[in-house]
This record gives sequence, structure tokens and C-alpha cells, in this order.
Amino acid sequence: MGNRRTYRSTALAAAGTLLATLALGGCGLVSGSPMTDEVEPGKDAGYQGQPLKGAELTVTSKEFTEQIVLGQIMGLALKAAGATVVDKTNIQGSIGAREAVTSGTADGSYEYTGTSWITYLGNTEPIPDERKQWEAVKAADRKKDLVWLPYSELNNTYALALLPSDQKKYGVSTLSDLAGLLKRNPDAVTLCVENEFATRNDGLPGMVKKYGLKIPSGNIKRMSAGVIYTQVKKGGTCTFGEVYTTDGRIQAMGLKTLADDKHFFPNYNAAPQMYAPTMKKYPAIADVLDPITKALDNKTAQRLNGKVDVDGEDPHEVAKDWLVQEGFITEGTG
Repeated sequence: MGNRRTYRSTALAAAGTLLATLALGGCGLVSGSPMTDEVEPGKDAGYQGQPLKGAELTVTSKEFTEQIVLGQIMGLALKAAGATVVDKTNIQGSIGAREAVTSGTADGSYEYTGTSWITYLGNTEPIPDERKQWEAVKAADRKKDLVWLPYSELNNTYALALLPSDQKKYGVSTLSDLAGLLKRNPDAVTLCVENEFATRNDGLPGMVKKYGLKIPSGNIKRMSAGVIYTQVKKGGTCTFGEVYTTDGRIQAMGLKTLADDKHFFPNYNAAPQMYAPTMKKYPAIADVLDPITKALDNKTAQRLNGKVDVDGEDPHEVAKDWLVQEGFITEGTG
């Protein structure tokens, strides 16, 4: 699924935003496809009638699987509420997708609180409490004509994964437990990570410092993200591997993740990030999206991502099937 989060300095982020603004015509923001699905509100939609009838709205997303699925979820939900929806998902790069909403080229997307706080707003220290992180982002982005709706429990951050048999064998369920295992039996800990994670302050170096992990240097292997999952599944080379908490391969491969009990990793809770003038004109968007956002969590994301990345299903159909199953929309008769 690729790297979801590329941290930049404030200067680089600003430069990227400028480039994105200049390149709007070349990154897929000029054209989009109308959503033609015949969908209506479901029994658990949380609203009555078609509160968005007559609205013309555009949804966007970044280019990786989870983002595309979330973009489709948003678009289908808005269409069921009566809006005419244009699909401009799958924008290359975080900056381009962000610029689409801040400029009003798109009306909304699902974004991650940590990404906005660190990548876009230029902060270096994450806020450990997820609600306070969301509130801080919401307040700061208000100046940029963005409205953040309530966040979900979907938190696409880092974790270390291992086989259930190894978890039982070594008695580890948290990163603090891992520190204890390293003191008892350092040879039991072999760790596979991506090159970027191995050098970032919010990656391996910071995690080692926070938890006092004394991992023998020879026990740390660097490899691509996809290989990490397969090596952990095979066992041997990687007892523990760096993963993203919402990756579909965690569930598909039956892996377990260690809890970040000292809350080191930043929070990346997904929430609707909407263009402020659109929300002022159509405040009912909040009623449409809030129950859907509330239903999203890591297990749900793992399952939906896995349907795309593991089973090869279409993101649009995966999003629609989930919305129907959850009772948020129904398919019309045409």
C-alpha cells in the first residue's frame, strides 16, 4: 500500500503546497467522474429524507488503498443523502489532496489528525491524547477554511507485529513487555523494519529511547514493507516486524500487534476534513457522515483494506458493500 505518511519540515511542506497549487491541472484535480450509483439512505443513516438534495459535491483522497476506500465511503454517503457527487479520489501525494480541499476544488476527504498536525501544520511533537490532537488540528485548520468533523477510532499508526504463537511463547502484548523480553533473552528479538522507520525520530530511534529497548544491532533487519509481513508470517528472520495498524495483511495473515502502552507513536485518527464554505452551505453533511465515521475502527479498516489488497476487490464496491451491510445506505431500484 505504500508509505502513507511523509513528514516534512515546515519549509518543505510549504514548497510542496505551492507546487501542488501550480500543478492542479496535472494531478487529476481538473477532471473527475460522477458517481452514478442508485443509492438511498439506510435504516441506520441517522437522518430523514434527502437533506443534501440539490447539492453538487466533490470528494477526494490520496492514492493508497485505505484513502481510496474512505473517499468512496464519503462519496456514496453524500449521494445517498441526495447530493450529486463527483469522484476525484486517488490524488497523488498528501499535499495535492490537501490542497484540493483547502482551495475548494474538492469539498471534503478523510484525513488523519497526525498528518495535519505534523506534515501540514509543521509541528514536531505529536499530542498523545487523541481527542486533544483532533481539537488542536481542528482549531489550527479553521484558519485555513477547513472544518474537521468528529474523528473515528480508525488510527493508522505504527506498531510491531508478531505471530500469535510467538506472542504466547514469549508472553509479550505491549512494547514494555518487549523491553522486558530483551533483558531476559535478547537473542529472542529479531526485528524487521523499513529503511525510513529505522532512521526517523518517530520511528525506531525514538521508540528505542522511549521504551529503553536494547536490541542487538545484528538483530535488526531492513527490508521493504511487503517483505516484512511475509517474513513475520514465515517466522525466523523476523520475530517482530514494523507494520501499519490498519493494514489488511495483519488480519489476513493472522498477526498480532503489540500495544504502544506508553503512547509513543503519533495518533493518526481518520476524520472528515471539509471545505468550510461547503459546510456553511450544507451543514447536514455532519449528520450524514458522523454515524459512519463513528463506525470506523482499526479492525474494520483492516478488513476493508484486505478485501482490496489481499482479495483484489474494487475499492468502490468494497465501500458500498460495507455501507449497505452497516445499514447506512441501500441500493435503489434505478
